[in-house]
Amino acid sequence: MQDFNGAVAFITGGASGAGLGQAQVFGRAGAKVVIADMRGDAIEQALTTLRAEGITAHGIVLDITDREAYARAADEVEQVFGQAPTLLFNTAGVNSFGPVEKTTYGDFDWLIGVNLGGVINGMVTFVPRMIASGKPGHIVTTSSLGGLSGSALAAPYSAAKAAVINLMESYHQGLAKHNIGVSVICPANIKSNIAEATKLRPASAGVSGYRADEATIESLHSIHRHGMEPVELAEWTKKGIENGDLYIIPYPEAKEQMRAHFDKIVDAILPLDADPEGAKKRIDALMEWGAKGAKVFTTTE
Repeated sequence: MQDFNGAVAFITGGASGAGLGQAQVFGRAGAKVVIADMRGDAIEQALTTLRAEGITAHGIVLDITDREAYARAADEVEQVFGQAPTLLFNTAGVNSFGPVEKTTYGDFDWLIGVNLGGVINGMVTFVPRMIASGKPGHIVTTSSLGGLSGSALAAPYSAAKAAVINLMESYHQGLAKHNIGVSVICPANIKSNIAEATKLRPASAGVSGYRADEATIESLHSIHRHGMEPVELAEWTKKGIENGDLYIIPYPEAKEQMRAHFDKIVDAILPLDADPEGAKKRIDALMEWGAKGAKVFTTTE
C-alpha cells in the first residue's frame, strides 16, 4: 500500500503513545483517523491535537475486550465515514510485571485478554468488513520484542505478544489474496504512558500476584521515558507498510540478542541425516496434503 490519502484508519489505543503517533503520521499522509481508547478525556485531548494539524479525526470510547462494543464501533466508523477502515491498527496494550511463579489467574486473564483477546476482537470484527469493501488495505498489529522470547518477569505479556506475532503471520498468508497486507511491529521501549497500565486494570480481573505501586510505575517510567518517540516509530511503520513488510522492528540494538536466541532454536533441530527416511515420509505426506487435502478446508459445500 503506497497511497494513504483518503484512507480510513482505525487505531486502538489511539489517544496516546504509539497509537497517537500513528494517528499523527497517517493523518498527515491524508488518512481520515478514528482513535479508539478507553479514556474519554484522553480522546478529547488527542482530537484537539490532531484537528489542530488539519487532520480529519473521530474518537470512540472503546474497551477492546468488549466484542459487542467493538461491533458498535465498527458500525459507527461506517456511519461517520461511509466505509469500513482500509487501515487497521491494533495498537492498544497493557503490561504488568512480576515473578512468573506469583502470576494469578487474574493476571493471565487481564494481560492475555487485552493483549491477545483485544487483537482477536479487532481482526474478527474488521477483517470481513475490509474484505467485503473490495478495497486494498493494510493491518498493523503492535506486538513487542518481548513476544520473541520468554520473560520470567513478564510471562503473560510475553505469551500474549508471542501469540500476536504468530497470528499476524497467519493473517499475512491468508489475506494476501484479498489485497490486504499485514504487518506486526515488535518494538522495544516506546516513550508512552504504558507504565501506568495497571491503573486501568478492572476490579473484575481479581487479585494480582504482582506488586503495583508508585515505585514500580516510576521504575518502568525510567525505561520508557528514554524510548523511541511514537511519531518516529509510526514513520518506520509507514515505511514498512509501503514496503509490504511483515515484520517491523526498528531497534538495531536487539539484532544480536535475537540472532542468538533463534540460533539456539535452529541448533536444537536434528540434522537431516539423523532420520532421513522418516523425514522423507513426513515431507511427502505434508506436500501431498498441501496439494490436495488442504482444499477441503477452504471450500464450502
